[in-house]
Amino acid sequence: MKPLPLYASLVVGLAILAAAPLYGDNYVVRTAAIVAMYGALATSWNFIGGFTGYPSFSTAAFFGLGAYVGALCQRSGVPMVVAWAIASVAVAAFAALLGGILLRLRGHYFAIGSIAVVELCRLIVSSWSSLTGGGDGLNLPLVQGTPEDLMRFFLMVMLVILAASLLVTILVDRSRLGFGLRCIHQNEDAAAMVGVNTTAYKVAAYTLSAVFCAAAGATYASWTGYIDPTDSFQIVLTVKVVVMALLGGAGTILGPAIGAAAFVLLEEVFWANFIDWNRAILGLVIVVLIFFLPGGLLSLRRRLMPGGAA
Repeated sequence: MKPLPLYASLVVGLAILAAAPLYGDNYVVRTAAIVAMYGALATSWNFIGGFTGYPSFSTAAFFGLGAYVGALCQRSGVPMVVAWAIASVAVAAFAALLGGILLRLRGHYFAIGSIAVVELCRLIVSSWSSLTGGGDGLNLPLVQGTPEDLMRFFLMVMLVILAASLLVTILVDRSRLGFGLRCIHQNEDAAAMVGVNTTAYKVAAYTLSAVFCAAAGATYASWTGYIDPTDSFQIVLTVKVVVMALLGGAGTILGPAIGAAAFVLLEEVFWANFIDWNRAILGLVIVVLIFFLPGGLLSLRRRLMPGGAA
């Protein structure tokens, strides 16, 4: 039995999530939306962490900034969709500027620096109470509609963000940029010697890793109707995203999204059945899977069906 081609697998996966309202209740639709959101975050991280090999922990910073920029725009009267677009562009510009400085670091120095960015953003947002509401957070204008209609709407929006991130991943993977990023991953000094503009390529990857995170953050803020610094800038969010990408297969096209789906579903199962031990059991399962499948869940596809890499 031949494996599904890349594009067919992508369409089938998105269709399954999009069809959630047809075969499930509001809980199922919400879970599908969460899968789509984390899929977009993990796919975004893949540009800098998977293709380039830089251990970035900035995801929570981009997500939180996207949530706050989108929220502030909406509170100023900007239409919701336009606010999401502004948040994506603003955070991308921030990432490009930050990347020019932070990406001079390598290895664990870069990892520590990216974690510091999350904490710095959280502290600034918490302290700037006149604009951001400080620790009290911000309320967003309510989106009109029934809970079921709103859940379906935000599911579709998250699916659009996920689909866009996957499309850009495919384009990058097949472009000169993707080739350059993989060269940097293998040996950055050698890549520079053969003419790869390593600084520009790394900044491009870092910026791409921010765009879809910001869009997801802005959408999430509208979805929940309320944000605060503690919830928006969670270090645990960043760690989850990295684990998802590794679980599915970092550096591949579909791996991070598959890892996100597997992680969210495992989390839901263990939370429902092992209330007191759910995090310990989930952590153990993830560690075992990553230990025995260092290439992620997609490595099973390659082992069982040669030529089925994605």
